[in-house]
Amino acid sequence: MSTCLDSILAEIDAGAAAARDRLINWLRIPSISAQPAHAADCLRAADWAREHLAAIGFRAEIRPTAGHPCVVAHHPGTGGKAPHLLFYGHYDVQPADPLSLWRSPPFEPAIMEGPHGPRVVARGAVDDKGQVAMWLEALRAWHVVAGGPPCPVTVLLEGEEEVGSPSLDAFLAANRAELKADVAVISDTGMWDIATPAITTRLRGMVYAQIDLFAASRDLHSGLYGGAALNPINALTRILGELQDADGRIQIPGFYEGIQPVSNVQAAEWAALGFDEAAFLGEIGLKTPAGERGRGALERLWARPTADLNGIWGGYTGEGGKTVIAAEAHAKLSCRLVPGQDPQKVAAGIRQFVMDRLPPDARAEVSILNTTPGIEVPADSPWVQAARGALAAEYGRPAVLVGSGGSIPVVESLKRLLGLDSLLVGFGLNDDQVHSPNEKFELTCLHKGARSHARMLAAFAGR
Repeated sequence: MSTCLDSILAEIDAGAAAARDRLINWLRIPSISAQPAHAADCLRAADWAREHLAAIGFRAEIRPTAGHPCVVAHHPGTGGKAPHLLFYGHYDVQPADPLSLWRSPPFEPAIMEGPHGPRVVARGAVDDKGQVAMWLEALRAWHVVAGGPPCPVTVLLEGEEEVGSPSLDAFLAANRAELKADVAVISDTGMWDIATPAITTRLRGMVYAQIDLFAASRDLHSGLYGGAALNPINALTRILGELQDADGRIQIPGFYEGIQPVSNVQAAEWAALGFDEAAFLGEIGLKTPAGERGRGALERLWARPTADLNGIWGGYTGEGGKTVIAAEAHAKLSCRLVPGQDPQKVAAGIRQFVMDRLPPDARAEVSILNTTPGIEVPADSPWVQAARGALAAEYGRPAVLVGSGGSIPVVESLKRLLGLDSLLVGFGLNDDQVHSPNEKFELTCLHKGARSHARMLAAFAGR
């Protein structure tokens, strides 16, 4: 089998230029899911993927949803007892605005030189077309050399990830039997650095709430009523000012229930990464760490929950002055959750926190707009261990197990609806400018990512 894998890796090396060109052609399609004017482009991007999957032996179809379509493809593998893999990705991209900040047109991919060699600059370069292209190229090489992948493979590409995947849960539920697999493989995350691969084993979840506080029956003149009537903006800001204590601990009732401490092994591995918090903050013009005191930087980012106000409004906010006491005030609150926290209990705690602090004559409504739990993949999972071995063989150093401060909702959906754990192996870099102008993907990441996926396929098949 080592001879076969060597031939597959050689095929990827020989086809690097063609792989780059294929990705460039896909990036030219402005598949912006958020903008109805690009609905036809989303369909074109889906059909590009369907066509390329069919060309490498997959039975591939475009499937309708309530929004943009999904691409579903199947390959039985080349025989033998092997696990069934589900490769997930998305073909839709963010809007390119503001266009004036792009150095080259966002849908005219440009190859530019950088510190790590050539890179492709375009919207969707790393999120997620470039990362999907990596495993497509690995599957292509297995097709050319061995007649197909060593495992049965199902592919699911959606076209609404950048708008919150509103059609995905219904699609997964309706196609549960067809999408059955042993594990989901997702490349939509990042490396630790250009030389160090990473597997993301922790994701924070979310409770997102809107708080609306009401007082008088109408807006009031602040001269006639100030000092006599309740000001709801004052009241709301007083309440929200108590969200954290002086040590950064969240004061929502029951907020920390269920959280498991980071293991000594995991803490030691994170400490060995040498994360430079001063540089991390300095890049955004800050220098003083925030959050819970007594916790390390990576623990605060990856393994501790947060409560952050994302917006607050009420009264007059236009130019000049208007001396009004508003009748209502509003705020948006997001809580990033870690594994062990119950989103429904946190949502109930938010309501209790607000209601316990309401002054007389005020009433409040707390609307919960989104809930997802935190996710953790055990480090001793056979999928993680197989991937770590494959990545070490490619990079000559161990893959680090990292967390993510953000959320990837599809991971929770795959677990809840299909019973699938997800293996998150991504090849993006911190400076790839995801969702920003001049998004890019290093061609060395494209190439070594394809080689890594080829190795992982062999490892999953036990070969």
